[in-house]
Amino acid sequence: MKKNIGLAAPSEPLPSRGHSGKRDQILGAAAEAICRHGFNGACIDDIADRARVSRQTVYNHYRDRTLLFSAVIEEVMARANAAVFELLASFPETGDNLETELVGFLVRLNRNCVLNKDGRFLRKLVQSEGASHPELFETWRRHGPLKLTSALGASLARLATKGVLDIDDFDVAARQLLALGQADIQMQILLGETPSDAELESAARNAVRTFLRAHAPAAAAHKQTGPQALASA
Repeated sequence: MKKNIGLAAPSEPLPSRGHSGKRDQILGAAAEAICRHGFNGACIDDIADRARVSRQTVYNHYRDRTLLFSAVIEEVMARANAAVFELLASFPETGDNLETELVGFLVRLNRNCVLNKDGRFLRKLVQSEGASHPELFETWRRHGPLKLTSALGASLARLATKGVLDIDDFDVAARQLLALGQADIQMQILLGETPSDAELESAARNAVRTFLRAHAPAAAAHKQTGPQALASA
């Protein structure tokens, strides 16, 4: 298990020119300030210094703190969602090697989306600011977990139509798969630690085996051994 690493800003401001370049520098500097000090502690003067622009330039782009911080969240969430949906393109399409492919998918999801800089930033922000800024939590929920659950549910539905899986509610199954995928590493995630590759592999394999025991077509036949099956015997 790797040691705890501090929360990193989701992007670092780099020297750039032009309107869009200054915008990127300001957003990167604001993200760093929020990481370090939270919404209430982030200072416009510090953001301007880090972005290497004037205070007035910050206000020319974003007329107040609320607009600036909202722009930071939108930027990070857009980037995080792009990574998630790119990853969903690799979701298994057939039942061939389903367990192995699902394990690989969960490993990539945890490594590249949950444990990357953007994932850490959003998770920390929701944990630290969600109570005082409920609109932030709702924005993250609608544009993050709900979108992922819906898209993953659609992928599971395609497998179900091919007879590979037996699922009654695809959104519920998607939530189950995601929850199982993080079950063995949840404490490390909460503590800001980075699981090793072996730990990610083990967590994903345990998750997939549990998921398939519940949703493989063989499990559907097993359900018929209950009271209904006895009554029809």
